[in-house]
Amino acid sequence: MKEVKPLTKLDAVVKIPGSKSYSQRALVIATLAEGTSSLRNLLFAEDTEYMMAALCLLGVEITETGDEVLVKGTGGRIISPGKPIFLGNNGTALRFLTSAVSLGEGRFVLTGEKRLRERPVKPLIDALAKLGVLVRTEEGSGFPPVTIDARGLDGGNVTFSNVASSQYISSLLISAPYAQGDVEIKLHGHTVSQPYIEMTLEAMRLFGVEVGREGKDQFRIKSGQRYGARPYTVEGDASTASYFFLAAALCRGRVRVLNINPLSLQGDIRLLETLENLGCTVVRGDDWVEITGGALRAGDYTIDMGDMPDMVPTLAVLAAFRDGRTVIDNVSHLRIKESNRIAALVKEISRMGVGAEETADGLIVTGGRPQAAEIETYNDHRIAMSFAIAGLVVPGMKIVNPQCVGKSFPTFWEELERLNNEQ
Repeated sequence: MKEVKPLTKLDAVVKIPGSKSYSQRALVIATLAEGTSSLRNLLFAEDTEYMMAALCLLGVEITETGDEVLVKGTGGRIISPGKPIFLGNNGTALRFLTSAVSLGEGRFVLTGEKRLRERPVKPLIDALAKLGVLVRTEEGSGFPPVTIDARGLDGGNVTFSNVASSQYISSLLISAPYAQGDVEIKLHGHTVSQPYIEMTLEAMRLFGVEVGREGKDQFRIKSGQRYGARPYTVEGDASTASYFFLAAALCRGRVRVLNINPLSLQGDIRLLETLENLGCTVVRGDDWVEITGGALRAGDYTIDMGDMPDMVPTLAVLAAFRDGRTVIDNVSHLRIKESNRIAALVKEISRMGVGAEETADGLIVTGGRPQAAEIETYNDHRIAMSFAIAGLVVPGMKIVNPQCVGKSFPTFWEELERLNNEQ
């Protein structure tokens, strides 16, 4: 357990690590490429470590040299390790690798911690089955472990309808160039987290694969394309930056965040617009953002966060300090994240003495005067970091299982302590 030390003032500069989402995309694409790619500013955290360990089991050579990671690609020739691949609670790795190992030969078993085994993968395995992949889950449950008897992707047409994770689509997009025939992907109904699909397409393009497109809901990947090795710099993580944006907002101080692209395709960067709407001042540079907190705007506020679901804990904590009702919509898929984040947020915000209620689509927070509490984190890094920031203005806040931040930001507590040292 960790007690957070409050700040008396805040005027700081913070440099954030590389994006977890871009790091994992770059690692898988570099794995499929011909030749050796140099990845700079790659995130080193629990999730990327699970991903890299899995890739090494699949026959990839990964070497760390100073500030770069060299990935010697397989050209799409994936090797069966002959044993299960353990992925912790890395849902992105599970979904991306389910498609990637289908390109190999032999049996692959993907598994992980208890929570990962509760996170659905059925829409992806149904799509892969239509493309000729022999893939199954235990007793047809649609949950890991996932077993793939690989013999390559045939190609063909697949449709995703009202999917609860864009990772299914990104997974198939990344591996589709290596199918024996063209792959066409259609999206019907509502698709959450659309910006992550755009990030996938951008990474694919930078490594040499073009995806044909009709509107935002139909993709065609020509067979025979191959990724080429290249140097690639991972941009800073907008999700990680959000905790320092929140610190500025709650402390009514100033934070300049370095290594962040204000024009990023990362959907989470849009939190800045929300914070501006709620009373903060934002200045955007070429590779930095500076945010200064002011009096939080009062009154009712409703926001659709379907394109930035990872920002819900950040905004929910902010909402606890704001006079008025904050209605967060279109995030029902948060129930299948690292924790059931909707239930977790409602419970922990209530624990601070602030009104919160769950809805079918999200949650409602009725702001007040948060009190110190012992926050249960549910082994969820985003719950831990968001409520830790509340401790900068509420004396006595304690965070259970503080080490869970290692999933995405191992140096979080050191950076938080630096905010105190810069007073």
